[in-house]
Amino acid sequence: MLLLRPLRQTSRVATAALSASTTRACAQRSSNVAPSFRRTYAARGAPAVFPTIDTCPSPTCSCAPTPSFPEGFEIDHTTPLNGLMPNHAQQVLICTGKDDWPSKIEDDDNGQNHAAMLRDLIGRGGPYSDPFHNISVLNVSFPPSSSPSSASSPADQEATNTTAPTTTSIYLLPDFKYIPSLSSDPNHVKALVKAHLLPEKLHPVHNHSPPAKREALLRDPSYADMLPGGVRDIRNEVIVLICGHGGRDQRCGVYGPLLRSEFETRLAEQGQQQQQQGPGIEVLKGAAEKAVDLEKKKGVWGARVGLISHIGGHKFAGNVIVYIPPGLKSYDDSDVPHPLAGHGIWYGRVEPKHVEGIVKETIKKGNVIKELFRGGIKQGGEILRLPL
Repeated sequence: MLLLRPLRQTSRVATAALSASTTRACAQRSSNVAPSFRRTYAARGAPAVFPTIDTCPSPTCSCAPTPSFPEGFEIDHTTPLNGLMPNHAQQVLICTGKDDWPSKIEDDDNGQNHAAMLRDLIGRGGPYSDPFHNISVLNVSFPPSSSPSSASSPADQEATNTTAPTTTSIYLLPDFKYIPSLSSDPNHVKALVKAHLLPEKLHPVHNHSPPAKREALLRDPSYADMLPGGVRDIRNEVIVLICGHGGRDQRCGVYGPLLRSEFETRLAEQGQQQQQQGPGIEVLKGAAEKAVDLEKKKGVWGARVGLISHIGGHKFAGNVIVYIPPGLKSYDDSDVPHPLAGHGIWYGRVEPKHVEGIVKETIKKGNVIKELFRGGIKQGGEILRLPL
């Protein structure tokens, strides 16, 4: 995972500035005090208000066995999980069509990739870097809407000593937006940052920054016109993300594909069982526009399961995030919103035996499973935890 200026790496100056009583003093010192980075998590997030159950139900199916790992790669089964998720306002999922990547995703394809370009813009030292507005940039295994391609041949590129722009697709979560086509043209990547990734309102510590700096760090919707593929809302598509970054840690590399297969199987089973009683669930594969037809199928949910790059917490593998779109209705009553609509739920220590329970309890019923819960995020970026 490329986690750009996360809260868990916020400087002492930035952390102190969170206190209103020290905002001015910290801002005055920020220009000449070297940052000191430390690990913090979302435990300070707002207490969550959603239905919960204590433990995951035992499976009724024959699921895959729990994998074992060699010494030094054990799963941590003792540390409390609640609040152990990196704080971020948005996750940017770059569709690669790949199941694994180098340890640092910005090194993929010899550094010629969208993750590297975003790092240069909003990573530490970038022109849009803001330690109070954290963006998590990830690769995802979903294929882009159109195969990554360039407008000129390799021979033409070699003759002109240039690299032609490539195109991919982007998910923005928990904004629940999909950008079907984003070129690696620097102007298009900047337009993504300005139109969709920067905050609409700055943290009060920026009150002491020059006006030009404040303006540069604010969202500007007018840049959306520079995105040729447009932006679509994700309406009826549940998204399940599993860390499968084997190039970073073997635990995730083993758990990722195993859990993806288990989720796809259990989601398909539930869809077949419930078509007579509630919405059907259609497991989606391939590019995202293939889900458009679902809007014509009344009473059908889409579910897309993908592998993502590192999100933090190898020792808590399998790491799973379940995103429920904001417009989704209850599985049992189409007139009632889903209890977790507009939420992303982070789970850790997920084993194959837990998948059926997550599908039945969290995805269908909207119940959060306490024993697996690392944290949550609402549309708008509010980080959630269970009461301590």
